[in-house]
Amino acid sequence: MKVGIVGAGMVGSSAAFAIALMGHASSITLVDANEALAKAQAQDISHAVPFASSTRLASGSFDDLKDARIVILAAGASQRPGETRLELLSRNAGIIRSIVTEVLRVAPDAILIAASNPVDVVTQIAHRVSGLPANRVIGSGTILDSARFRSLLGQHLGVSPHSIHAYVLGEHGDSEVLAWSSARAGALPIAQVAAQVNVSLDEAVRAEIDSGVRNAAYTIINGKGSTYYGIGAGLARLVEVIGRSQNVVFSVSSVTEEIEGVRDVALSIPRVLGAGGVVTDLVPQLDETEHAALHRSATILKEQIESLSL
Repeated sequence: MKVGIVGAGMVGSSAAFAIALMGHASSITLVDANEALAKAQAQDISHAVPFASSTRLASGSFDDLKDARIVILAAGASQRPGETRLELLSRNAGIIRSIVTEVLRVAPDAILIAASNPVDVVTQIAHRVSGLPANRVIGSGTILDSARFRSLLGQHLGVSPHSIHAYVLGEHGDSEVLAWSSARAGALPIAQVAAQVNVSLDEAVRAEIDSGVRNAAYTIINGKGSTYYGIGAGLARLVEVIGRSQNVVFSVSSVTEEIEGVRDVALSIPRVLGAGGVVTDLVPQLDETEHAALHRSATILKEQIESLSL
């Protein structure tokens, strides 16, 4: 399976590194406006491959993405001094439009995975520009937020995160919603697990975990400038699931026909991913507070996309 990655910065290169080491693709092609950067990343990663897999690495132009089954969109502009968020969004909309047009010119059957921030808005832009069905335009969404949620819950309960089933919904950003009411460890609700292992899960503990999930990116960015290893591994896992048609549930972003009364908005809910992209949506049971929070998150995202001229 051939995978293309547009954007050879930290996120794109981390995804390429993870995909290559895990052997999830037969070949990876990196494309970047900075051709020297793409070439250097491809060469560097290819030197690690002999220790783990047989994935072939290359750099090139959009033409070299021909026949790619999956293309990861990891390119975008950074915010300029004095530039508003809306101005940045508008500038990135133009960049995404150009990239998607070029990708589909040579790889019309590809599944697109958006990883650039703000990822939900980028996903919606890519969907509109491409004209592809929503199931083939996927944003990384809250996969990393959900992983952080499970990790912190697992640490608190003394249970492996692999046995925790918990999702973060809505925006990958400040309005995201931790779905506590549907969180499980094995087959039991989280509150029952906490009671059985004699661990408190009161409001103070929940608030601490919520803060840990919601503010993790800020902590990492303050320490080293940006986040990339976590999302790189997450993108590699999405590539594996699609490539191997595993039908696994992830909280990815995709344009959703209706959620909490808001129509046609890209945001994250649990979805089954398989060979063709999104197979089906699995909307979790929520309590009243979570319903309201998800409505607010969807509304914020809808307002952002409507503020752009696409």
